[in-house]
Amino acid sequence: MSLVTFNFESQYLGNNHNVGIILPDRPSDMPAKEFYESGKKYKVLWLLHGTHGDYSDWIRKSRVELFASERDLIVVMPSALNSNYANWPAFGTGFDMFDYLTEELMPLVYNWFPASDKREDNYIAGLSMGGRGTCVYAFNHPELFAGAAILSANPSDFRAMKEANTPMWQRMKKSAINFEGGEEEFIDSYQNTVKALIDKVENGVELPKLFIGAGEEDKMIMKDLPKTKELIEKLGIENVMYFTCPGLAHEWRFWDLAIEKALDYFGL
Repeated sequence: MSLVTFNFESQYLGNNHNVGIILPDRPSDMPAKEFYESGKKYKVLWLLHGTHGDYSDWIRKSRVELFASERDLIVVMPSALNSNYANWPAFGTGFDMFDYLTEELMPLVYNWFPASDKREDNYIAGLSMGGRGTCVYAFNHPELFAGAAILSANPSDFRAMKEANTPMWQRMKKSAINFEGGEEEFIDSYQNTVKALIDKVENGVELPKLFIGAGEEDKMIMKDLPKTKELIEKLGIENVMYFTCPGLAHEWRFWDLAIEKALDYFGL
């Protein structure tokens, strides 16, 4: 495979930004000129990292390059800091990570690289914070993705979190809620992925195929997984695969196994 480390000045992030991109290699029996002038458009996996990570995590800690090579797949790995893949308009000069992917990075990749912009050729996946980001993008923009792999994360229900006054809700009250104008505005925002999912189903919007995975020793994620399954069953959502693995927790050994399983499930 070819690996591009791409740096550019982002309008939506307000700074220089690093992206890792895995590109398909020329087959050994194909002349270089023929390969690079073919005009072929490749399928794309938008791959999101977790908290404290960056674009290099998946490259350094998993076999994603091997999996992409076997499938002739472009993989795009942006850096998201600890943004939770949300817009933070009051952070510095403004840091709009949610809008950045769809309004800037996707148009850039589709027009500067041999990437297909067709829905059926685009997939999104992520781990932990990136799994929550996958929910945010897949449930708010299901028209963009044929499949979504949510690894070590569950959709967020802000209403239930507020009623239970969970530690996560307490933390959100100190930061993210203010950016949406208040608690009710935050609960109704794009970040409430349970609400986004319900809204799409009730409006008859076609969802991506879903792959939901967690290590069985990942106690926090596994505790909420039954609620996720109950919600998906209640909504009548089909084309869902659940993948759990005994003996593994919130760790790269699980994510490396899970991303390969997800690509297989998507038929890539």
